[in-house]
Amino acid sequence: MSTLKVEQTEARALHVKVTADTLTVDLTDGRTISVPLAWFPRLLHGSVSERNNWRLIARGEGIHWIDLDEDISVEGLLHGHQSRESHESLEKWLQSRRGRASSGQKTPNRGLQPTPRTRKARARRG
Repeated sequence: MSTLKVEQTEARALHVKVTADTLTVDLTDGRTISVPLAWFPRLLHGSVSERNNWRLIARGEGIHWIDLDEDISVEGLLHGHQSRESHESLEKWLQSRRGRASSGQKTPNRGLQPTPRTRKARARRG
């Protein structure tokens, strides 16, 4: 009896799309994988701009969201792995986000503000 040896190619991410309820990843082998966003609570709790601020890591072996401190591997998605973050860790992360929001750390960019030196020069000019 002969056996057929199948050569597997390693799938890597090409593009990522995050909607209100789904994470969708296009792969180099032509497949597209979609999983519920509820599998990844940090993405679920992130804003649209935070969800869209992703980058591929390790030549597409994974995806990183810097604003959400989240990394997801393509291999994990293909195996159906959900986030393994503990409830306690997630709660701590959510609390830190609430603290930042209430302290005003995430304020809109107001551009360059005048320095004391600039203010003095403007005052002299009248």
